[in-house]
Amino acid sequence: MKLKLLLGVAAGLIALGAAHVFINVGWENFTRDIAQMFGRAERKQLTVGFLPVTCHLTCPVVDWTTRHSDSGSIYTSKRYSEFPTMCEDLTQGTLGAAFLNMPLAISLVQKNVGIKIVSLGHRDGSAIMVSAKSDIHEFKQLAGKKVLIPSRFSNQQLWLARLCKDNGMDLASMNLVTAPPPDMPALLETGQCDAYVVGEPHCARAEMAGTGRVLMQVKDSWPNFISCGLVVRDDVLADQHELIQELVDGIHGSGLWLEQGVDNRFAAAEVVGKYYYNQKPELLKFVLSKPVDRVRYDQLTPLKKDFEEIMALGVEVGMFKEPMPFEKYVDPSYSDHAPKVAIAMPPDDGKGIPPIEAVAPKAAQPAPAGAATK
Repeated sequence: MKLKLLLGVAAGLIALGAAHVFINVGWENFTRDIAQMFGRAERKQLTVGFLPVTCHLTCPVVDWTTRHSDSGSIYTSKRYSEFPTMCEDLTQGTLGAAFLNMPLAISLVQKNVGIKIVSLGHRDGSAIMVSAKSDIHEFKQLAGKKVLIPSRFSNQQLWLARLCKDNGMDLASMNLVTAPPPDMPALLETGQCDAYVVGEPHCARAEMAGTGRVLMQVKDSWPNFISCGLVVRDDVLADQHELIQELVDGIHGSGLWLEQGVDNRFAAAEVVGKYYYNQKPELLKFVLSKPVDRVRYDQLTPLKKDFEEIMALGVEVGMFKEPMPFEKYVDPSYSDHAPKVAIAMPPDDGKGIPPIEAVAPKAAQPAPAGAATK
């Protein structure tokens, strides 16, 4: 009789406890807390936009690394073919974070889009290409020539402006024309331009094919050049501070791992080329090794002095109407707090998952100047 009484009391207590959990705590919160106690917590996730270009390499590397981990958050990459759709998704809030051209990011802030630059994606990684048969061998010879640029809002155009100042030239002395970067090697080969300036791997494509020749690498005239970085919506920064800090930690850590040697770069090229970029790994390996400092993935903290130069050049060439304070469009605190520790990318296990593919609107209007692909 006593045993039945005790069992009845226990059952009642369990029922009351379950009712309390359901009403006051919530079953999902309760199971999440229990899972955390036993190391099986539901992992947070964030989708990050990128283009299949070498400057965005750390995005798929972080994706691969977090997917192949049993702990921490998962950062799923979303592949875009051009910047306009990415900018639209950032503006509308359907995308929380993305790798974006820095002047283009600044232009969005000037249009009152609530985003911040929180980390760089790379350093250097751009070149001026001329035909392999061209008689152009120095920058001054580009005066009067047709030169393709990826966008009116690109740091490649600012590089040209900087070179013009160094060589006593005017930017207007060149016939600058925007063109989609994937088309540039073919336009150069068919003689429809005299040169083009763009980020990798579109320079290496012409070089590997034997149709183009590097006139100048950006690293040799503008060391620590910046083109793209990670931008995050202000509302995501406010609501998901720890999630973004973990992402920036991953980007910086992956970059340090890439800088440890060519073997690591080649391992990343195999995975990223095969599963994320739909490019032959040999192309990425060429970019990442010839020379090895062609593009770098260290020193990824956005520095005020670098962006003040970008801003000044942008105002000078009419890219921006007026200067804007660094603090309005950059939050370097996430990069400042990123530990200086390399994070190794797991090797290719044959279990790659294709990235989410962004779909451009079917009836898309022509992109405005400055919103072209990288």
